[in-house]
Amino acid sequence: MGKIRQITLARRPVGIPQADDFRLIESERPVPGEGEFLVAMRVGSVDPAIRGFLDDRPSYVDPVAIGEPIKGMSLGEVVESRHDNYPVGTFVRAFAHWSDHYVLAGDAWGLEKVHPHPGTELHHYMGALGPVGLTAWVGLFAVGEAKPGETVVISAAAGATGSTVGQIAKASGCKVIGLVGSPEKAQVIRDLGYDAAIDYRATPDIAAEVAKAAPEGIDVYFDNVGGETLEALLPLMRLHGRVAVCGMIGQYNDADHPHGVKTLWQLVVNRIKMQGFITYDYPDVLERAQNELDTWVEDGELKPLANVREGFEKLPEAFIDLMSGTTIGKTLVRI
Repeated sequence: MGKIRQITLARRPVGIPQADDFRLIESERPVPGEGEFLVAMRVGSVDPAIRGFLDDRPSYVDPVAIGEPIKGMSLGEVVESRHDNYPVGTFVRAFAHWSDHYVLAGDAWGLEKVHPHPGTELHHYMGALGPVGLTAWVGLFAVGEAKPGETVVISAAAGATGSTVGQIAKASGCKVIGLVGSPEKAQVIRDLGYDAAIDYRATPDIAAEVAKAAPEGIDVYFDNVGGETLEALLPLMRLHGRVAVCGMIGQYNDADHPHGVKTLWQLVVNRIKMQGFITYDYPDVLERAQNELDTWVEDGELKPLANVREGFEKLPEAFIDLMSGTTIGKTLVRI
């Protein structure tokens, strides 16, 4: 049946992943069984959450075993099918792994059909029009309950999810403040229409800078980093503020030494709701979210930011750059 390529875990990373942590191998092409279908990867998604899957510790996904393919979201095309609902030629996205071909069943986690709009590049359906956009929408509206006129602060605001959250918050009538790690990234989010951009590396007191930009306080904090940033912002939350915890990039590369947040008492003082979430815990809102994302892109209110590499073998390199903090927008690999 031929060979397929896979990228497997060669050793568990220590700190920022390195090239030698991964191995490109060939395996036998899998054959779909009854009720299954074979998918050819077209776009591979590179996400910070993958870093957590590489450590041998409990998470919401079982750790990747040494020698197994790396787990992650993928968009592909059905090339062989034994499932009536997924005929050959169907585009799907799902939680799969780093293989240029893989088998799925109808109950695969995060499985969705993708219907690309004419003129929209396919890779955007793994970014602002895909899991990234859905995550941004769920965190901002289903968890953060953002409303027009409220103040929203976003960490890692030039990243894939952060840059999307900020734009859809602006499109919904919110005041938006973004936290980034370089002057270049600050300019990127200003160009996207953010009301304020704060380079946390350029200030010794991030809380003071945010307080200047939001003297009225914060209604919604969309947290992508955790740690010291979360600690600094909790005292700035307004009464009945909401914190949507999407990720904690600040400790992914050093999960053995997490930062102890000392300001959690503010949850009681200001009756703050703080909730972690996984996008696919909210299946009932995803169709609405997708429709609104499509409309915002068509209207020009949402401009997808994508950092695209070419070639299956580039997945580890793209992931390493992401975890080194050097990327802007959604990191994707086209196959």
